[in-house]
Amino acid sequence: MASLQDILYQVNIDSVVGNTTIEINDLQIDSRKVKPGSCFIAVKGTVTDGHDYIEKAIANGASVIVCEKIPEKIDTKVRYVKVENSASASAILSHNFYGRVTEKISLVGVTGTNGKTTVATLLFKLFTSLGYKCGLISTFQNYIGSEILPSTHTTPDPITLNALIAKMYNEGCTKIIMEVSSHAIHQHRVDGLKFAGGIFTNITHDHLDYHKTFDEYIRVKKSFFDSLPPSSFAISNADDKRGGVMLQNTKAKKYFYSLKTMADFTAKIIEDSLLGLQLLIDDIEVNFRLIGTFNAYNLLAVYGAAICMGENKAKVLQILSNTAGAEGRFDYLVSPNEKVVGIIDYAHTPDALLNVLATIKNLRQGDRKIITVVGCGGNRDKTKRPEMAEVACEYSDKIIFTSDNPRNEDPEEIIKEMEKGVPVTARKKVISITDRKEAIKTGVSFSQKEDIILIAGKGHEKYQEIKGVKSHFDDKEILIEMFHLLEK
Repeated sequence: MASLQDILYQVNIDSVVGNTTIEINDLQIDSRKVKPGSCFIAVKGTVTDGHDYIEKAIANGASVIVCEKIPEKIDTKVRYVKVENSASASAILSHNFYGRVTEKISLVGVTGTNGKTTVATLLFKLFTSLGYKCGLISTFQNYIGSEILPSTHTTPDPITLNALIAKMYNEGCTKIIMEVSSHAIHQHRVDGLKFAGGIFTNITHDHLDYHKTFDEYIRVKKSFFDSLPPSSFAISNADDKRGGVMLQNTKAKKYFYSLKTMADFTAKIIEDSLLGLQLLIDDIEVNFRLIGTFNAYNLLAVYGAAICMGENKAKVLQILSNTAGAEGRFDYLVSPNEKVVGIIDYAHTPDALLNVLATIKNLRQGDRKIITVVGCGGNRDKTKRPEMAEVACEYSDKIIFTSDNPRNEDPEEIIKEMEKGVPVTARKKVISITDRKEAIKTGVSFSQKEDIILIAGKGHEKYQEIKGVKSHFDDKEILIEMFHLLEK
C-alpha cells in the first residue's frame, strides 16, 4: 500500500481530478487484474489501448485512473491523473511504489544486438563469485542468488520489473544485472530506474519489424545511454562503428573496450581453439573456457565493467578464466566414438550467425565439414531471412533450412523467404526440412567422423511456438538423442 501523492513523484502530470491523498493497494496495466483499491494505468500498447478498458477497470474497483486522456464520463468516487505519457508514467509510478530500490543497490544494464545474455550472465556469475548476493534479469532466466525464476521477456513490464527488483533487494541482493532490450527502452519499461552503469555490446540489423528502420533502432539503443546519470559509468565497444555514437550525449563516465585499437580496456587474442581462448588482457595473459572472437569481446566488456565498479583486476581475471557462459550460447558437446561436434547457439541475426560460423570455420581442422541447421522466427523482422541464408551458405558445407518458432506464420513460407538468399552456386548444398526435429536428425545423419554440426536460432529455449501454441522442444535434448543413435 502506498500514497498516490508519494508515488506521483517525478511523473509528468498534466492535470488531476480529485485529491491525491488516497492510499492505493497495487498498480495494474491489465484491467482484468484490477481489484478494489487498485490504481489502473491506461497504457497505449502495440495491439490494444488501455484507455478502452478504463470503464472495466472502474467496474472492477479501481480507485485511481492514470491516463493520457481523461474520459468524458467522470466517476466522482475515482481520482483521475492525466499524464504526458502513460507508458513512462507506469514505470516511474512502479519505481516509486516499490520503494525506489535502484537507488539503494548497483543496477547494471546491458544492451546491444548480440552478446547481451552472455555479458549479463558472466557479470552475474563474476559478482556472485566475488561474494556478493546478486540478481539477474535476462532472456534466459531470472536469478535471485541461487534461486531460479522463469523469464518470459528480455525485460519485463514495468510493474513486474520493479516488483522483481524489490524482491531481489528484500532478499539481500546488492548488485543486479539486467539485459535491456530495445523494445523495453522504446516502451519506457526502464524509465525511472537508476542505473549504476550501462554496457553496449554491438549493433546490427534486428527487430526492424518493430523499429522499421535501422536508424530508429540505433536511436532507441542510444537513448538508454543518453538517460544515464553523471554518477554512473557507460562502457562501449570501440570496434563497433556505432560504439562512439552510443556514448556521444551520455552524462555518465565514458569507457571503451577494444581488440583492435587504443581503449580503456584492451585485449589481444593469442590463441582460439575448441579448448578455449587465450587472451592478453591489459598485459596479463589469461586462459578462458569460452571460445571465439565474439566471446573475447564479451569477456572484455565484463572485465571493463567490473573494473569500473572498483573490483581487483587480478581477482576478476582469475574468476572469469574458470567461468562458463550462458546456456545455448556456443554450447557444444561431442559424440563419444565418432567425435562429431554439435554446437547449440541462439544466433538468430545475420551478424550473430556470421560470428558463430566464422569462429567454427577458424577452429575446424583438416577437411571436417560444417553442417548448419538454421531457421528464422515468424512474426519477426523478415529482411534478415535471406541474409541469414546467405551467411549460412558462405560458411557451411551443408545447410538445412528448417522451422525456428514460426509463431503465426506458415513455416514453409518463412523457409521460402530464406531460400531467396541462397546463391546459385550454393543451391546443391542446401535442403529444406520444415520439421525441426527431422532437420536435426538429418544433419546428424549427414555427418562423418569429427564433422561439426551447428544448430542455430533457438539456443536455450525449451519450446517451439506454432500457431500460438508452445510445445516442449529442446535442440540440445534432440541432439543428444541423435548422437546416441549415431553411436549404435
